[in-house]
Amino acid sequence: MKSKLVIVVLIAAALAAFFTFDLGRFLTLDYFKAQQATLAAHVAANPLQSALLFFGTYVAVAAFSLPGAAILTLVAGAIFGFWQGLLIVSFASTIGATLAFLSSRFLLRDYVQSKFGERLKPINEGVAKDGPFYLFALRLVPLFPFFVVNLVMGLTPIKTLPFYWVSQIGMLAGTAVFVNAGTQLAQITSLKGILSPAILGSFALLGIFPIIAKKVLDWLQGRKVYAKWAHLKPKSFDNNVVVIGAGSAGLVTSYIAAAVKAKVTLVEKHKMGGDCLNTGCVPSKALIRSAKLLSHMSRAKEFGFESASATWNFGQVMDRVHRVIGEIEPHDSIERYTSLGVDCVTGTATITSPWTVDVVLDNGTKKTLTTKNIVIASGARPFVPPIPGLKEAGYLTSDSVWNLRELPKRLVVLGGGPIGSELTQCFARFGAKVSQVEMMPRILIREDPEVSDIVTKRFKDEGVAVLTGHKAKQVIVENGEKILICEFEGKDVRISFDEILVAVGRTANVTGFGLEELGIPTRPNKTIETNDYLQTIFPNIFACGDVAGPYQFTHTAAHQAWFAAVNALFGRFKKFKTDYRVIPWATFTDPEVARVGLSESEAKEKNIPHEVTLYGIDDLDRAIADSEAHGFVKVITVPGKDTILGATIVGDHAGDILVEYVTAMKYGIGLNKILGTIHTYPTLGEANKFAAGVWKRNHQPTKLLEWVKKFHAWERS
Repeated sequence: MKSKLVIVVLIAAALAAFFTFDLGRFLTLDYFKAQQATLAAHVAANPLQSALLFFGTYVAVAAFSLPGAAILTLVAGAIFGFWQGLLIVSFASTIGATLAFLSSRFLLRDYVQSKFGERLKPINEGVAKDGPFYLFALRLVPLFPFFVVNLVMGLTPIKTLPFYWVSQIGMLAGTAVFVNAGTQLAQITSLKGILSPAILGSFALLGIFPIIAKKVLDWLQGRKVYAKWAHLKPKSFDNNVVVIGAGSAGLVTSYIAAAVKAKVTLVEKHKMGGDCLNTGCVPSKALIRSAKLLSHMSRAKEFGFESASATWNFGQVMDRVHRVIGEIEPHDSIERYTSLGVDCVTGTATITSPWTVDVVLDNGTKKTLTTKNIVIASGARPFVPPIPGLKEAGYLTSDSVWNLRELPKRLVVLGGGPIGSELTQCFARFGAKVSQVEMMPRILIREDPEVSDIVTKRFKDEGVAVLTGHKAKQVIVENGEKILICEFEGKDVRISFDEILVAVGRTANVTGFGLEELGIPTRPNKTIETNDYLQTIFPNIFACGDVAGPYQFTHTAAHQAWFAAVNALFGRFKKFKTDYRVIPWATFTDPEVARVGLSESEAKEKNIPHEVTLYGIDDLDRAIADSEAHGFVKVITVPGKDTILGATIVGDHAGDILVEYVTAMKYGIGLNKILGTIHTYPTLGEANKFAAGVWKRNHQPTKLLEWVKKFHAWERS
């Protein structure tokens, strides 16, 4: 503790002296130019003494993280020449950086890791995985100022010796560029000298050095990951890109590639359209629509009818679901994509090298595709937890439930997320006795508590047994009856059922097509590990959609697909980071739940300063006319400003109403602009304008209005 105090005092004293005595004035380009002749003469007369003095000064500046290191590097080139200046600065900067690194580690690492370990997790993981290369990248292409790198790396697990030699090598190229510029700077004696080719070239190199360094780094990284496979690289390629998986991500990737006239092959082993068309969004929304019609009939008196009823059977309802799939199917068909210029292949793909994909066709023959780039869009599948007895008793998932022809009399739905909640309400409305089992304290756990409360109340009103806090332990069969045993508050609860639907999440499809053999890593949640450009460890292999995460939505998959396609085809010229700033989603229960950006709960958990504006839809004219006067609009904003951080809507057509907030957040439109926009009357969309009005009333200029009130009183007198 005493030694730490001594170091803190020394650092504080050095910083105080630097700023108190304005020592920074000696570390400016203007000062150097004014003293250039004097400094040059002193170096000529005392070369060793000058070099040692400069060396010590540079070490101190770097060690104390003082401003001026860049200027000193230029000065080194100007007064010592290129080679001597490079030698001095290279070692002085590295020694100073290492001292700063050690000080940070000694003084702060234990405290910072204990308090901010979660925020530092990405850095710690990067260092643990490939520390020297991670640091080398930061040194060669400075994403952050070097003094920040010194201090932050001191907080990580990297060892001192690797830090030193990686810094020495990594900073060498940049140091050489600056020292060289300094040698040219010393030659400027007039304005005419600024225009000399040598001067212009040296300073142009300063500007383009980060670009060159990034290219070098990419090349080095490429050599490292491709070394094992280099002998398998074809001399020419059949395709610009091969896409594996014809769900939303794969279809959009293929469409974009074909649109820009690239040669693209799309491989799908099952059905075009993926989960969304065949087992997800489309069939579920078709079923929801039929169930909603029945619910309206049960509410006939609310709409002025004595009664209403329908004659139906569940098989016919499921027939309609499949008709809807069939009507939308041509949008995603092989015929359509072939007409767009995509080579569609039906078969099972295996990636055999970074440039080759083997496809086993339906007839058993094998076809090898060579390609410059590969995009993995293999999607996800329902996760089935290892509950004893579940497999033996039989279960449904969101993939297989569409094969039902008879309505289960007693249905257990495992899972309180969006999929589980949507299907829970559907089957209950058709007349099944549904028990929804969720181990968390509430359903729709990602939303605010009042959202969960509203949906839960509606479910219970419609006859659903919402069993939160229940952990599924075992499935047994007694006397021919299937029973789910759950643990609730330390006791066993038995739930009898005819069918059980497992809807506890989805897991990415990452096995069986070559990722393991190539060594492409996955994250702890089993999605493929990618960088900001959707590249895997192989720069020419990309992943997008559910298999990559972090969101498993059809619209997010399509959004990612644009980045994957463009980066794959044109990344050598310009790459684009995937933009996740504004991601909307909706849960199509009744009432619907839609959100974009932060919820109130998330803002509190992350300690983000915020304000909450709430508008009750029970006040909205159109909602009252539709007998749907329930729910709310909640907007999260920056304190004192109309900048939108997030919006949650609960109510009829919430997913449609949300679009205005998605646009506003995407393009920086605040609540004042929404308030000033004409909204058609009477529509549900007016809820957004009225929510903006609530915010405005909460921020009205009370003092100004008092003066205005006095002004009007004066005018009346």
